[in-house]
Amino acid sequence: MEKFDERKKSFEKKFAHDEELKFKVASRRNKYLGQWASKKLGYDENKEKEYIQSVIKADFQEAGDEDVFRKIQADLKGHNISDDDIRNKMKEFNEKAKSEFI
Repeated sequence: MEKFDERKKSFEKKFAHDEELKFKVASRRNKYLGQWASKKLGYDENKEKEYIQSVIKADFQEAGDEDVFRKIQADLKGHNISDDDIRNKMKEFNEKAKSEFI
């Protein structure tokens, strides 16, 4: 029974670590996405910082990435940026963020 408890604790630790890593990667991706979108929107440095925070906060509305996608999509409406462009940037920045943590 002791080995089972040790194994259970080990799995719980790994799960917690993996979830924390996912959170960090997603937050970093959202930061990069916010920087990219703010440049497209022509924001100055102060407005860019506020905008990045709003993108990061948007990710807390629901599980998954669609909340962030919808925010960026709505903000960039009228700037000639397609949904595919946004999704490609999300993938690109996700890979960049992953490489920084792994």
